[in-house]
Amino acid sequence: MVALLLFLLTTLVINASALSTCPDCGDSAVPYPLSTNDDCGDSRYRVYCNDGNLEFLSATSSYYKILRIDPSVNKLVISPPLILKDTCYSSDLSGGGFLLDESLPFNISKHNTVMLFNCSDNILQSPLNCSSNSICRQFEKEVEEGRGCMGTLCCHYLKDSSMNSHKIRVRVGSCTAYTSLVDFKPDDPLDSWNYGIELQWMPPN
Repeated sequence: MVALLLFLLTTLVINASALSTCPDCGDSAVPYPLSTNDDCGDSRYRVYCNDGNLEFLSATSSYYKILRIDPSVNKLVISPPLILKDTCYSSDLSGGGFLLDESLPFNISKHNTVMLFNCSDNILQSPLNCSSNSICRQFEKEVEEGRGCMGTLCCHYLKDSSMNSHKIRVRVGSCTAYTSLVDFKPDDPLDSWNYGIELQWMPPN
């Protein structure tokens, strides 16, 4: 009788787990608590399966492709926006850059090094690295996507705990383009740069 009860309990737990986890999106697994629909995962952790691509939706209704997910540390990495060809404008400039809904359990992690381009002189009053040694200069010169920003004022910074963890802001009159690297180290060669915006989530209660 005890063995039967243990078997039934184990079966229920397995079935509950299977029901809670969403099906794969294309080649991407969707680990709990991430949710692609109301029938699986936790709806507070909503991501979107669009044409076989797993995507994250910002507070300004821009979609960003999810590059990888590590549920063991409650983190995912999304693709930064494109810098539009022959311009120095990020594709999400009209929405003010990347913004998270502060009511949801996601925030921008402290492992992102952000490069800003086409900035106004006002940014020189900030503690960002806007010197000729900033890595943004290397991006402008050596990455095709950055060529449209050549000659503009650019800066980089590590997005640490002293900064707003729910947005990377760009706008006309300030900076109009950006990109981001995950786990960047100053001696990393350009061909090893890991482009992305790392997000972390609070585990479900």
